[in-house]
Amino acid sequence: MKNYCIVLFVFFTSSVMGQINLNKLEGDFNKAEKTIKTPSSNTNNNINSNTTNQNTGTPPPSTNSGAALSSLSDGDVAQGLKDALTQGATKASQSLNVVDGYYKNPLVKIPFPPEAANMANELRKLGFGAKVDAFELTLNRSAEQAAIEAAPIFKNAIIGMNINDAKSILTGSDTSATFYLRRTTNSSLYASFSPHIQKALNDNSATSKWAELAKVYNELPTTRKKLNPDLIAYTTNMALKGLFVLVAQEEVNIRQNPIFRTTDLLKKVFGSL
Repeated sequence: MKNYCIVLFVFFTSSVMGQINLNKLEGDFNKAEKTIKTPSSNTNNNINSNTTNQNTGTPPPSTNSGAALSSLSDGDVAQGLKDALTQGATKASQSLNVVDGYYKNPLVKIPFPPEAANMANELRKLGFGAKVDAFELTLNRSAEQAAIEAAPIFKNAIIGMNINDAKSILTGSDTSATFYLRRTTNSSLYASFSPHIQKALNDNSATSKWAELAKVYNELPTTRKKLNPDLIAYTTNMALKGLFVLVAQEEVNIRQNPIFRTTDLLKKVFGSL
């Protein structure tokens, strides 16, 4: 009974600490959005208008001491970080590539497009709430179908990590590895996700569902601005943001809780911190 209580305490502590870091991560992401850009369509109606083909974001400032490296070989540091990234990225992408992977996870659920919030509210008042919910579901289903594309892209970025990257990540903040992946894979992920999102949106009838909602809303006498957002860009950007949130969650777990260090090398490298 005593051991059982200890295990419960460890998991509870991990959950609380992880949530604290995830709350901080959201702030870090919001700051980084000014420098980490995602490519998107050239349409004038693009929901995410602040985009570019370049990805130049930087991770949050370092919080750990470089002294942690003194007892580790370069090979251990590099491979340990690669193992951690592989574990976190694989688990995150697999957990999203299932039914309700996005939709029933409040951390990453893709909401009705924010620019169309008034539209959703008005349609709900008119009794179209079920159709609004059905459309939102199609966005999440589309992201879930595309999530499988992340694994090989992450793998290539992890293989390409050099020792300087590894040392900087190890002695950086609790989400340094996540920001490394985001910096090195975001453009490739967008390019890979986007066509799969487009196909999934079509397969899930998202486009037709949106057209139906937009028609009703645009015909209301109170509607001043007609809406026609770029659903592909919006869903792709939100899907990628959710993916990195879960990668960060896995990184926080590995750094803060020995239970998540599943190999001897992970225990050695992160135990040194």
